[in-house]
Amino acid sequence: MSSTISDDLRSGALVYHRLPKPGKLEIVPTKPLGNQRDLALAYSPGVAAACEAIAADPAEAANLTARQNLVAVVSNGTAVLGLGDIGPLASKPVMEGKAVLFKKFAGIDVFDIEIAPKTVDEIVTVVAALEPTFGGINLEDIKAPECFEVERRLRETMKIPVFHDDQHGTAIIVGAAVRNALELSGKRIDAVKIVASGAGAAALACLNLLVSLGARRENIFVSDIKGVVYKGRPELMDPWKEPYAQDTAARTLDDIIGGADVFLGLSAGGVLKPEMVARMAERPLILALANPFPEIMPDAARAVRPDALICTGRSDFPNQVNNVLCFPYIFRGALDCGATTINEAMKHAAVEAIAALARETPSDVVAKAYGGEAPRFGPDSLIPSPFDPRLILRIAPAVAKAGMESGVATRPIEDLAVYAESLTRFVFRSGFIMKPLFTAAKAAPRRVVYAEGEDERVLRAAQVVLEEGLAKPILIGRPSVIESRIQRFGLTIRPGRDFEVIDPGDDPRYKDYWTLYHDLGGRRGITPERARTIVRSNNTVIAALALRRGDADAMICGLEGGFMRHLRDVRLIVGLAPGIQCFSALSLVITSKGAFFICDTQVTPDPSAEDVAEMAILAAEHVKRFGLTPKIALLSHGDFGSYDTDSARKMRRALQILMDKRPDLEADGEMQADSALSPAVRELKLSESRLTGEANVLVMPNLDAANIAYQLTRMLADALPVGPILIGGAKPAHILTNAVTARGVVNMTAIAVVEAQTDER
Repeated sequence: MSSTISDDLRSGALVYHRLPKPGKLEIVPTKPLGNQRDLALAYSPGVAAACEAIAADPAEAANLTARQNLVAVVSNGTAVLGLGDIGPLASKPVMEGKAVLFKKFAGIDVFDIEIAPKTVDEIVTVVAALEPTFGGINLEDIKAPECFEVERRLRETMKIPVFHDDQHGTAIIVGAAVRNALELSGKRIDAVKIVASGAGAAALACLNLLVSLGARRENIFVSDIKGVVYKGRPELMDPWKEPYAQDTAARTLDDIIGGADVFLGLSAGGVLKPEMVARMAERPLILALANPFPEIMPDAARAVRPDALICTGRSDFPNQVNNVLCFPYIFRGALDCGATTINEAMKHAAVEAIAALARETPSDVVAKAYGGEAPRFGPDSLIPSPFDPRLILRIAPAVAKAGMESGVATRPIEDLAVYAESLTRFVFRSGFIMKPLFTAAKAAPRRVVYAEGEDERVLRAAQVVLEEGLAKPILIGRPSVIESRIQRFGLTIRPGRDFEVIDPGDDPRYKDYWTLYHDLGGRRGITPERARTIVRSNNTVIAALALRRGDADAMICGLEGGFMRHLRDVRLIVGLAPGIQCFSALSLVITSKGAFFICDTQVTPDPSAEDVAEMAILAAEHVKRFGLTPKIALLSHGDFGSYDTDSARKMRRALQILMDKRPDLEADGEMQADSALSPAVRELKLSESRLTGEANVLVMPNLDAANIAYQLTRMLADALPVGPILIGGAKPAHILTNAVTARGVVNMTAIAVVEAQTDER
């Protein structure tokens, strides 16, 4: 892992972990502590009531404490992926990362616990003692063979789920991939020959699960660092590997690969040679899961076997076997039904849920999440994407149901349909809301011109944009300055090779640009001489002209200078889309409670009712690109006619205009913010509201309200801001703010690319 990190990624990762505060986690109270009574309830003397209730009935701990939603991620750092035995302290960033994934994907709280013991007895003693604190234990990065015995003994001792994700998480996804690959190739699991390269924890767990799914041990051949695992082999054998020892004279991977239907690689890059693949059975499944370099690269395998079905552990190829596909949702289901363990039935249920999800006809929601091109079941879609929003909706209920049916659930769920519906609260409720935009942008990158091409944030963003294949960058700036700063920041991108540069002082299109600028602004005081000067000195003008002429598909500016100055240039050169009356700015804030779009945060001080309706309609179209259904609230200081002020009347009239033009949109107003965000509050005020659930598009009556709401939400809720997204333009042109980060530039690049794709369609 370490040797594959670029200098840019290394420095960026260290800054990410260091600022604005060290690490990736914090503990936040869930109850108010604003006065003496709150303190008396939370601690002494009121807390005694909760303690006494749990002492009388231990099951009450699930209702009175955070235990049932709290998982321990435990490691001793002896087998950290790609880094080996680096010790518990050095493994802490990995465990914090695992905690973040639990929280982001499934809303599960985690304490990461790094422990020093290395022997089985010591590890078991430490972890078992934690049972009163946690609802589940996730063992992580503990080396084999100790991990097998540790997990076995803890599962026998503890009455909460214990799950070694390195083993079972990988195994479950592999099981789903095998299930679907065999369906495509028309083979039966009890008849296929399976060859494994690697005999560590993950590989053996995969084989054990495949056997429990119907594979026959006599059809499984294993090779490790010492060659084929055969009966009587004296080296590197243990009780967990022994069941796969074959009575064979074969001694190398090359000896056993012939006629294999499934290759399972959890070993080292390059061990599976093309000539070996050529000797596999028809339509073979190749699971080349070594990271970062697979046992064989997909293109090399397909060169000799075009019929091969291929999975890797990498995100840049189809069919990524990624543990995040299952572990958050398995724990979600297990915790919610109060399971005392995660048994084979629950793992089988997860396998079937994942496999079935890949075979589903993509829904409209999923199609939107994938930029309108949802993957369909086939050789390149054997398993779902880790970012498929339906994963939690399928896996958690399936696991909970299996836990109940197998008798390990202490709190059976009465109505699984209602439970499944409740899980939608986790969908899109994280920073991963940008994933649909990234997926769509990667599918068809477009040319994006950056006005401030010399800015460090743009240069770092360009590196990420190129690495992820989001866009084709065009940077405006002095080539010598751009090159020197690239070297100073340790970036690997190069002008001319990776991106185009527009040099304001020396570009062959200069005359065409200033002539066009004069044509557009000649009746606004732009003389030929002034046009020539501005096109040499104003990068926003240059970017807008490039966009107008078709030399770029989208533009991004605004990292330096005031928003309105940039907007004046964009308004003159890019102009408004046909039929649109004014620009407006849509700002996205991603909070712990979800993603909310606020409009108009930058442009019009006091929009008319017609302006408000127009910006709501335009905002809705942008929101759909995120895979979300827009739910629009026209906000005011009053609720549904409770005030008869100019502002309230304006928002009332805006709703009528909006409904006349777009009756298909889900919108209501005028309403207060609490009515927009709380269905219960809204129900008390107006039971027949057109709006259902929480509003996610908040349209403000004026610029003051919108900008203040945006800034307060961003700061007080520690929200992740995205934007502003300039809407209403004839082409994608976005004006950022001075405070934007490199990540913010990357996010806006993806948005601009998808907007350009949509405009072309």
